[in-house]
Amino acid sequence: MLVAVLALHYVARRLNLPPAAALLVGGGGLAFLPGLPSVELDPELVLVLFLPPLLMDGAWFTALAPFRRNLAGILSLAIGAVLFTAIVVACVAKTLIPGLPWAACIALGAIVSPPDAVAARAVLQRVRLPRRLTALLEGESLLNDATGLVLFRFAVAAVLTGSFSLAEATGSFVVLVVGGVLVGGGVGGLWVRILRSLEDDNLMIALSALVCWLAYIAGELLHVSGVIATVTAGLVCGWYQHVVFSASVRVRAVAFWKVMTFLLEAAVFVLIGFSLRGVLDRLGGPAVVLETMAQPVLLIVLTVLIARFLWIFGADLLVKLLRSAGARHLRPLGSRASLVMSWAGMRGVVTLAVALTLPDAMPGRDLMLVTAFAVIFMTVLLQGTTLGAVIKLARPAEEKDAIAPMNLHAAETAMFKAQFAAVERLAFDGDGELLHPQLLDRYRTRATASSKFELDLEERTRRIIEHFDIVLAAVAAGRAELVRLHRNGQIERAISRNDGEMHGRIEQAYLSYSRQQIQYYSDLNAKVLGYRPPEIIVLHLNSLNAAVADRLLKVFKELDYRFVSLAEAQSDRAYQQSPAHATRFGPMWGYRWARERSIKVDGSLEQEPPQWIATYAAGK
Repeated sequence: MLVAVLALHYVARRLNLPPAAALLVGGGGLAFLPGLPSVELDPELVLVLFLPPLLMDGAWFTALAPFRRNLAGILSLAIGAVLFTAIVVACVAKTLIPGLPWAACIALGAIVSPPDAVAARAVLQRVRLPRRLTALLEGESLLNDATGLVLFRFAVAAVLTGSFSLAEATGSFVVLVVGGVLVGGGVGGLWVRILRSLEDDNLMIALSALVCWLAYIAGELLHVSGVIATVTAGLVCGWYQHVVFSASVRVRAVAFWKVMTFLLEAAVFVLIGFSLRGVLDRLGGPAVVLETMAQPVLLIVLTVLIARFLWIFGADLLVKLLRSAGARHLRPLGSRASLVMSWAGMRGVVTLAVALTLPDAMPGRDLMLVTAFAVIFMTVLLQGTTLGAVIKLARPAEEKDAIAPMNLHAAETAMFKAQFAAVERLAFDGDGELLHPQLLDRYRTRATASSKFELDLEERTRRIIEHFDIVLAAVAAGRAELVRLHRNGQIERAISRNDGEMHGRIEQAYLSYSRQQIQYYSDLNAKVLGYRPPEIIVLHLNSLNAAVADRLLKVFKELDYRFVSLAEAQSDRAYQQSPAHATRFGPMWGYRWARERSIKVDGSLEQEPPQWIATYAAGK
C-alpha cells in the first residue's frame, strides 16, 4: 500500500491534481483489479489510528490569536452548520424513504454532515485564502467531528432503545465537550511538565508523537469527547512548544510530524477507495447498487451540498442584519467569501468510519453506507478539484480592518529594538559609566538601520543576491584579466602560475582554518554546556568568503550542520539561561562581562583556538 500511496501522490503532483482526489480514485480503481483481496476496515481502528494524529497536527500549528478572534464563526460552522445539515438531510431522507425511522434519518445526517479535517487540510495546502477564511476552515475542521460523532451516538441509541430526550442529549453534549476540554488540557499540561524534565531529544519527540493518542484514548475511557480532548491537548502543546523544545529539537519534531501526517493522510484516502469494493460486493455489486439506490443517494448528496450553502449564506445575512441594527462588532463574510466557504465542505475519514460502525440492526444501513461513500467521492472529486477555480472566480479579499500580521522585516525591527533596549540597560555600571561602547553602538546601528530599511522580504533578498553577484563578478573579472595578460605575453608564466597558486593556497588555507574553527567552537560549547546548541556564525561579505562560499557550505554539511534562522537559534535553551562561567576564548563571553557578574573565568576546558595566519603559513 505504501508503494501505491507514493505512486499516486507522485501522479497527482505531475498532473497538478489535489492529492486527495487522486488517492481516492486510485485506491478505488486498484480495489477492482483482479487478484487483489477486498479490504475490510475496522471502524474503531480507523478512528483511533488515523484521527488523533491528524487532529493533533492541525491543532498543534493553529495560532491561538486568530482562533480566539474567529471563535464565534468557528462554532457556527462546527456546531450550527453540522446540526443544520444533519436535520435537513434527515428530512430529505424521511421524504424519500417514508418507512425509515426518524432516528435513523438523523443518524444518516450525522454521518454525512461534518466536513473532514484531513480533506480540508489537503485542499487548503494548495490554495491561498484570506486569513479569516483560513482560520474559519481550520478551526471548523478541528471541532466539527465532535458534533457529528455525538449526534450519531444519540441517534443510534434512539433507534436501538426507542426513546430520545432532547434535554438529556443537550446535557450530555455539554458534559462531553467540557469533559473533553478538561481531559485534553490535563494531558497537554502533563506533557509540558514531563518534557521540561527530559534531556533526551529522541525521547521528547517520541512522547510528542504519542500525546495525541494518549489524549484521545483518555477522553474515550472517561466517556467524554476524545476529539475535543485531542484538539485541546494539541492547542496546549502547540502553545508551549517554544518553551519545552529547543530549536533543533523542534525542527526535528516538525519534520517527523510532517512525514507521519503525510503518510497517514495519503493512506486514509487510499483505504477509503480500497474499502469501496467490499461494501459493493456485500450489497450485490455495482449494478445492483446503481439500480436500487442511485436516485435517493444522489438527492441526499445534493442536499448535503445545498445545506452548507443555506447555512453559510443565511448566517452571513443574519450577521449583516444585526450589524445594521447596531451590533457593529459583528463582521459579515460577504458573498464572495461565503461562496468559497460553502464550497469548501469535503468529507472524508470520519464519515466513512462512523458509517462502518452502524449496527447490523440499524434500518437503512445499506443505504447509509452507500450514501457515505457517495458523499465522500462526490465532495472530494467535485469540490476538492474545483475549489481553486472557485477561489479564483470569487476572489475573496482580505478585510480592510483585519489585523495584518507582521512581515519578517517588521518582526526583525521589533526584535532589534528590544535587543538594543536590553544592551542599553546593561551597558552602563551603577555610576553611569559606559562599559561597552562598541557593543552599544553595534546594537544601536542595527536597530536604527532596520527601522530605516523598510523593504519587504523579496526586495531584501533580491538586493543581497545582487550584492553577491557583483562580488563574484569582480572576482571573475580579475581572474579573466590575469588570463588575458598571460595569453598576450604581458606577464610571465611564473607570475600567472604563482598568482593562481597563491589564490588556491589562500582559499585552501581558509577552508582548513574554517573547518578547524567550526569544530573547535562546537566542541567547546559541548564541554561548557553539556550539549551542542545552535551557533551563530558570522560570515563577512568579502571576496574571500564569496570565492569559497560553495565549498564552505559543503564543510558545514560534512560536519552535519543545518542552517536555521537567527530567531530559531536564539530560542535554544542555551540563550535562555544565565551561564555559570565564562571561557577564555569563547566569542560570546569575555573577561569583563564575567567580572561584572562575578562569574569565574575557566580556561581549563579549552586549548588555544585555531589561528588564520598560522594555518596559512603552515600551508606554504
